[in-house]
Amino acid sequence: MRVRILYHDHCFDGAASAAFFSRFAEAKFYPGAEFAYTGMAHKANQLFEAEQFDGDVNAIVDFKYSTDPRVTWWFDHHQSAFLTPEDAEHYRRDTSGLKMYDPTFRSCTKYIATMAQEKFGFVADDLADLVAWADIVDGALYKDADEAVGLRTPATQLTLTIEGANGSETVQKIISMMRHRSLADIAADPEIQAVYQPLYQRHLKSMDIIRQESTCEGGVIFFDLVKYGIEGYNKFIPYYLHPESTYTVSVTTSTFRTKVSVGSNPWVKQPLKFNLASICERYGGGGHPKVGAISFEVGAVERARQVASEIAAELKG
Repeated sequence: MRVRILYHDHCFDGAASAAFFSRFAEAKFYPGAEFAYTGMAHKANQLFEAEQFDGDVNAIVDFKYSTDPRVTWWFDHHQSAFLTPEDAEHYRRDTSGLKMYDPTFRSCTKYIATMAQEKFGFVADDLADLVAWADIVDGALYKDADEAVGLRTPATQLTLTIEGANGSETVQKIISMMRHRSLADIAADPEIQAVYQPLYQRHLKSMDIIRQESTCEGGVIFFDLVKYGIEGYNKFIPYYLHPESTYTVSVTTSTFRTKVSVGSNPWVKQPLKFNLASICERYGGGGHPKVGAISFEVGAVERARQVASEIAAELKG
C-alpha cells in the first residue's frame, strides 16, 4: 500500500506534520505501507494537480482543503484553509471523520497529535519534542527575537534548513528522520549540516541586507528584496533589527511566484488591531490572524509592490 502525504513545503510545521501523521497512520491504519511525500507551495494559480493524488491513500496536512474524492485525510489550522465557500461547504458535508480543521491551534503538528490521541488513542512519547517545537516555531513562541534569529538550537537550525533548502529532497529526508530521530540527532547529521552551513552564511548576509533595505515608520517595517533575488528570510529578523515595530510588510520573488509577506511582532506589548489573514484574503492570499502572505504570478512585481504599499499604509493607519 502507498500512502501519499501532501504537506506545506519549506515549513517546519509542515514537515513535522507529515512526519507525525505518517507515524500515526502507519501505527493505527496502514502497517508496512510505503509513505511518499509531496511538498506544496501557495501559488497564484491552481494549487492541486490531479496526478498528485496517486496513493492508495492520500492525505493533506498543514495545507489548503481539496474536494478531490481521492483525498482520505486532511488536517489544517489556517484561517484561510478553504479556497472557496464551496470548498468549505464540501468539508462541512464530509462524514468520514478523517478530515479535521481547527484554526485555534498554533501548529498543525500539535493538532494532529491531539486528534490522534483523542480520537484514535495514538501517543508517540518520543515525538513530544517535535510537537513542542512545531508549536514554538509556527506559533512564534520564542522567548525573544535573539532566540529566533541566533539559531542556537537544533530546532531553529532545522527550521532554517527546511525553509532554505533547494527543492524538496532535503525536506523529505528530514521528514523521514523526524519520524524516529531526535531533533538534535537530525541537526547534527553530516548530510544535514552540509546543507545547513551555507544556508547559515546566507542567513547572516540576508540580515545585513534587511538592515540596509528596511525602514520602520508608524510601527510598520517595509522592505523590498526583489533586486537581491532572495526567495525567503528568517521572518524574525525585522523584529530583531526594529524591536519597536508592530508589523512587517515585504516583497520577494522566486522561481514560481512573487510574494508579499505580512507579519506581526510576537513581542509587541500592545494588542494587535488587524487580522492579517483577513487583509491578505482581500488580495487572494491568506494565513493566520498574526501572519499572512499573498502569492502573485512570476514577474508581477509592480502589482505586488502596489499591494504591499496599500497594506503598509493600512497598518500604519
